[in-house]
Amino acid sequence: MRLRRFFLVVLLVGGFWYVTTHFSMGLDRLSLDRFSLTGAHGSGSPLELTVAQAAPAFDTEEQNNIAVYRRVLPSVVNITSRAVIYNFFYGTVPQEGQGSGFVLDKAGHVLTNYHVVEGANRGIEVKLSNKRSYKANVVGVDKVHDLALLQIDAPNLEPVTLADSTGLAVGEKVYAIGNPFGLSGTMTRGIISSIRSIKGSEGAPIEDAIQTDAAINPGNSGGPLLNSRGEVIGINTMIASNGAEQSSGIGFAIPINTAKAVLADLTRFGRVKRPSLGIVSYAIGPDLAEQMGLGGENGVLIQKVIPGGAAARAGLHGGSEQAYVGNTPIMVGGDLIVAIDGQQVTDPQDISAIMDKHQAGDTVNITVVRGRRQMTVKLVLGDAREVNT
Repeated sequence: MRLRRFFLVVLLVGGFWYVTTHFSMGLDRLSLDRFSLTGAHGSGSPLELTVAQAAPAFDTEEQNNIAVYRRVLPSVVNITSRAVIYNFFYGTVPQEGQGSGFVLDKAGHVLTNYHVVEGANRGIEVKLSNKRSYKANVVGVDKVHDLALLQIDAPNLEPVTLADSTGLAVGEKVYAIGNPFGLSGTMTRGIISSIRSIKGSEGAPIEDAIQTDAAINPGNSGGPLLNSRGEVIGINTMIASNGAEQSSGIGFAIPINTAKAVLADLTRFGRVKRPSLGIVSYAIGPDLAEQMGLGGENGVLIQKVIPGGAAARAGLHGGSEQAYVGNTPIMVGGDLIVAIDGQQVTDPQDISAIMDKHQAGDTVNITVVRGRRQMTVKLVLGDAREVNT
């Protein structure tokens, strides 16, 4: 009798345990299933999600964007410059600046802006896209064109491909890759908005600068501006910000052909030996030429001859009388340059392109119009050094 009672108690306890555990789990699952299918408020409307069955296919433009990025990213570097300055109140104060750059060759040469490394008296660090960092040495700088050539000792470097920047067209698609605000590996896209002369950080003109609406921000300085084939056409250098330190849709890049000429001097001489005519000039079109009574329709008017410069040694004449073009004062009465070595000259950009093919000490033939008479003189190009004239 007692044994039968014992088994009855065990059966009741066991049955109670089974029902409370398994049945409650079923209720919970049922409530969850009801929640996920009918909605949080029990609306009764089933929730139906549409899920892609395969990875999306990229269109042609996206494929090109991705290809350019993957091709060039390993060549783009992040540059950190460190300096210690003296503050009157606090003594020595450490400072740190950041910018971008890109690898030129397997030997470790890296091109960037001069203002990125300016004053770096406590070293320069170059970080590759693989996150490895290397100490950089300064091979040479060109303050006038805001360029600096560095070198690092690193294995398996992937150099960029340099394009020819003479045939660039407004409307051409461009890409910028760099480290804006320290965000490494950032790519932006836009077009060439204009090709124009701008004043560099040293106040000297940079001819044929590439204006773009591709977003360029602090940290992009020194990085590459690329064409749709991933070739470097320029070095991002500045933005028109109107006081705001961020992109306003107007950025500028130094044309890569200017950089090529600078690099040739830096690697050969350790400094820039840019050729110079030794003049201050002003572009003249047909209307101005007619108003001034000049013998040519287009050319570059010599406003001033720099004393001791190449033009002065060759006997060229600068202006002798002040006049105004709109609100801009200019000096008139000087020689009008119409050609150099037989190549037509219509504006200072033409002169800059010709200078890129020469070095200081080369002899060129300058064709000028003096009054109504055309003449050609031989001129030995001077060394611009720190003055771009």
